[in-house]
Amino acid sequence: MRHVGHMNIMWYVGKFDEANWNLFARVGLTPTYLRQSGCGMAGVQQNITYSRELMAGDIVEVKSVLLEIRDKSIRFRHEMRNAETGEIAAFCEITAVHLDRRARKAIAFSDGVRKIAQALLAVPEPAVA
Repeated sequence: MRHVGHMNIMWYVGKFDEANWNLFARVGLTPTYLRQSGCGMAGVQQNITYSRELMAGDIVEVKSVLLEIRDKSIRFRHEMRNAETGEIAAFCEITAVHLDRRARKAIAFSDGVRKIAQALLAVPEPAVA
């Protein structure tokens, strides 16, 4: 961040990664669950759009929404805002898979995780006519 006085890519990706773990915990994929179950999560696609520059010292807020839950994968979006101005600085859409860490292959989410995720799914916005 020091080279040009603004957040560089490393900082955006790091903040989005922190948001991943908070969202995962909300659906029951907590660190305890991941350690005890032998399961893990792996990102398979990540798209970031940068809209506004964030400067060193800006207060950053990241909000997450769950877009889709499938048998073995989850898709979600993070919005990073300048908390002082409310402007969206960047947003990130990620697809991640639930996997068996030993077998190194994707496996289905438990019914409990799927149920919580279904309840948290974002409501689609109505189409504009």
